[in-house]
Amino acid sequence: MSESTTNDPTTGESTTRQRGSDGEKWLSGFVSLIGLWIAVSPFVYGPAASLLWNNLLVGGAIFLLAGYNYYRLTNGYATSTGVMSLVALLALWIFISQWALGGEFAMSGLGAASTGLIWSNVVSGLIAAGLSAHIAYTGGREVPTGTAART
Repeated sequence: MSESTTNDPTTGESTTRQRGSDGEKWLSGFVSLIGLWIAVSPFVYGPAASLLWNNLLVGGAIFLLAGYNYYRLTNGYATSTGVMSLVALLALWIFISQWALGGEFAMSGLGAASTGLIWSNVVSGLIAAGLSAHIAYTGGREVPTGTAART
């Protein structure tokens, strides 16, 4: 894990910002793969008109954004907390969209999503949201030097 040290001009206290651990790097890669799965899952379970474009666009965005964070971490840069926070929000949308988008089509019988696709989105959305929120939280932490956390 690489670190950078900065001095706070107001307090004179030195803080160390962690540049990302190997765990953050691999979790970012895993979240990126979850995004890829979300994007292709409508084709695995059979296309559902209600969720096809939602999964393609949002899953593709999760794949690209989490992949970008993985790229940053493998090249020695710090975790992008903004990017991973956006990934967490997009993953929560994948979870919520089952009822927001799927409900209106399921009532009419037009392009209703299969049970497998719905459960895939629920589980994938929750896992991706939890992991990306964890990465955003741990990546944005600043640890003061000389405290118990740094010893």
